[in-house]
Amino acid sequence: MPEILKLNAISEVADKEFPQNYVFSDSVKNPDGIMLRSFNMHEYPLNDELLAVARAGAGTNNIPIPKCTEKGIVVFNTPGANANAVKELVICELLLGGRKIVDAIEWVKTLKGSEGISKTVEKGKSKFVGHEILGKTLGVIGLGAIGVMVANTAADLGMKVLGYDPYLSVQGALHLDNRVQTSDLDTLLKNSDFITVHVPLTPSTENMFNADSFGKMKDGSVLINNSRGELVDVKAVLSAVESGKLERYITDFPSEELIGVPNVICVPHLGASTPEAEDNCAAMAARELVDYIENGNITHSVNFPDVCSPRTSAARACIMHKNEEGVISKITTIISSANINIADLQDKSKKEMAYMIVDLDQPLPEAVIEEIKKLDCVIRVRIFA
Repeated sequence: MPEILKLNAISEVADKEFPQNYVFSDSVKNPDGIMLRSFNMHEYPLNDELLAVARAGAGTNNIPIPKCTEKGIVVFNTPGANANAVKELVICELLLGGRKIVDAIEWVKTLKGSEGISKTVEKGKSKFVGHEILGKTLGVIGLGAIGVMVANTAADLGMKVLGYDPYLSVQGALHLDNRVQTSDLDTLLKNSDFITVHVPLTPSTENMFNADSFGKMKDGSVLINNSRGELVDVKAVLSAVESGKLERYITDFPSEELIGVPNVICVPHLGASTPEAEDNCAAMAARELVDYIENGNITHSVNFPDVCSPRTSAARACIMHKNEEGVISKITTIISSANINIADLQDKSKKEMAYMIVDLDQPLPEAVIEEIKKLDCVIRVRIFA
């Protein structure tokens, strides 16, 4: 009976995705799988039975990925499940960036109890004149599920859209509206009136918006950051806002330095905070766990390659191994020496790690399984019959 531990409150939609023989609870002691949202797992003990961790969301900074990888634990996320929620917030922020709506609303609150409000409004509204987004250029950095949806919607709203993503996937390219032009980063920075960033936080993207990048941007441009606060150098963005290089900085990641600063709008991490997004993420995470536990299929993993195929043979072996030369030959030689036919084999790599699915005409004898496990390059072996 597979047992799944939830480390956060998870949408009840997930319960419907697990088969009846599964236990899905916050009190599981030795889980086969873990589902979480924001829980910090970096000091959390990883039991030997643990097969996978599924994050009901996109970011995985709260999960000890190197430690999981070393132990052969697959880490899943749910890319695209909350994309519409984030896209809608970005579109809202585009309007907030063009029009001084937030400042105007705050000013109106100060008029309560005063006389002649209508006349005061007509006289004072000129302080909050903004500009439309129609015909302006939006630069979208990162064309994953969210970035593509933002780019396409902005094009529908009459914006000129530039997109930058050196790792643009085939799927992303296929879904990208033909009105969206791809460009290099410097061209995007130079020509965009608005810029929205949708990239993960990595050593190469940390502080990617700094004094140098702000210097390349248009005077009076607007930067929107719903990805991670650390993508932006706080001192540099404050300087850019003060000088007018940035007309406005809008972020979903408030910090002490940013709160209350004129022309900085801090949103309290609302990007994926809709019941629809939470339902979508929970359902996807549950399906990923079930498919991996029952079939060995990996979809949307951040630390192992995606390898997925339907079960059509009498038995299946799933083997995690280091991405080293000659590994496939070593494993298939052991299987063939036992006179067992390989019906199908898939093996893909992701950086230093690789994952193999071998479909077989008959189950592997225990002695063969143990021989495969003894290979120095092998991390974990799972057998399905």
